[in-house]
Amino acid sequence: MLKSDTFFGGKRETPTPNSPFSASSNLTSGGTSNIPKASTPVSTSASHSSSSTNEVGSKLIVGPNIKLKGVEITDCDTLVVEGRVEATMNSRVIHIAEKGAFKGSAEIDLAEIYGEFDGDLTVREKLVIYSTGKVSGKIRYGKVVIEEGGQLTGEVQVGTGSPASAKPAAVTAVA
Repeated sequence: MLKSDTFFGGKRETPTPNSPFSASSNLTSGGTSNIPKASTPVSTSASHSSSSTNEVGSKLIVGPNIKLKGVEITDCDTLVVEGRVEATMNSRVIHIAEKGAFKGSAEIDLAEIYGEFDGDLTVREKLVIYSTGKVSGKIRYGKVVIEEGGQLTGEVQVGTGSPASAKPAAVTAVA
């Protein structure tokens, strides 16, 4: 076994794959039965990760105190905003946390707003504004739910089709 330093100055033993010591340690601790055991958890966790990735899809989390500015977000199934984002995006789901803020343009299937959204928002299916949420700008939606205390301000249109078919209304709503 070879010794290597960890980040915090402690010592730990790590086998080197081609080291003669790693082969002998496997043989002395029970023959070759340890080799399949070592590879089994890796393949199990890999298959578990890929199945959970298929269920959740691609997810981008912008954590608290993070500022992401001047980007185009693509190929992202879910965007979770806990910090501040200035961007353009076309996605499936956006979740803006209570202290999160998004400024820009977004085309989304489902939007859950606990924080702030300012800009051009098209929600193809359902826009949910919670009691702490504030949405302002040019908003188009399929369905809307506004919890008591939630705010919706700006040019609001029902439906996400062509602008000629939807009737714009200058609205300030505070539930």
